[in-house]
Amino acid sequence: MKILKFIIKRILVSVLMIYVLVTISFFMVKLIPGSPFTSEKMQAGNKAAIYAYYGLDKPVQEQYFTYLGNLLKGDLGISYKLRAISVNRIIASAFPYSLDLGVRAIVFALTMGLLLGIIAAYQRGKAMDTFAMIIAIIGTSVPSFIIGFFVQYIFAVKLKWFPVAQYESLAHTVLPTLALGLGILATISKYTRSSMLEVISSDYVKTADSKGLSKLRIIVVHQLRNALMPVITLLGPIVASEITGTFVVENVFAIPGLGRHYVTSVQNLDYTLITGLTIFFAVILVTMNLIVDIVYALIDPRIKLD
Repeated sequence: MKILKFIIKRILVSVLMIYVLVTISFFMVKLIPGSPFTSEKMQAGNKAAIYAYYGLDKPVQEQYFTYLGNLLKGDLGISYKLRAISVNRIIASAFPYSLDLGVRAIVFALTMGLLLGIIAAYQRGKAMDTFAMIIAIIGTSVPSFIIGFFVQYIFAVKLKWFPVAQYESLAHTVLPTLALGLGILATISKYTRSSMLEVISSDYVKTADSKGLSKLRIIVVHQLRNALMPVITLLGPIVASEITGTFVVENVFAIPGLGRHYVTSVQNLDYTLITGLTIFFAVILVTMNLIVDIVYALIDPRIKLD
């Protein structure tokens, strides 16, 4: 019963957060200097007709409530620059690419990050620990797009092992996955190592070892569960950012995901597309944080649900 009340409370808070984000996004976009139609050559009468068609001739408050009403119906509006194409359709066509790349990067980073962190903790002060720390420093200090340019130059241009760009086959996914996943891998391995070092010397681990349990069982059953808590906390924003696309990496590898549309929408002052993509990202971020909170409470009974 208590967990149900906790979930309902978190859902209500999440809905409130999304509403606040929608409101802030809408009015912030309106503060951007210029107009989405400034660069277009058209007569004043035609421009007034376009403004009336998109409702831009109305007061901002009226535009806001109209937008909220459409949003409740699931309508994110029509793109100002990509005429006759809805924002919903743009997201539906681009999101699968960002989702596919994001899932690949997360699986790669989570698997290798946990493995590297566990090995580094058990090899503390040795070569493997040093290697893990070097990876962590590179991954957390070097931006993903720099890593993208580097792996693109080495493995695609020089060695010609993989395609330079596009996203058409399994081979095309390797380099962007590596560029996108290395930073997450570094963070996960660093947190896993620190958490594992804390639990290695704990009493319950010593008790399990004295019972003659195998090293693998001790790691998986007794150590990894507690060591995962900080990693689980990080997964919410990490998953949200990865599956909605990393803007620069997608541009580096010419991937037709959400990142490309986000960049061009800002350049074109495409208000509806900017706001729609921001809201879409916000909903995924808030949802993932909600899931992480629930999972966190279920995994660790010490969490006070009140």
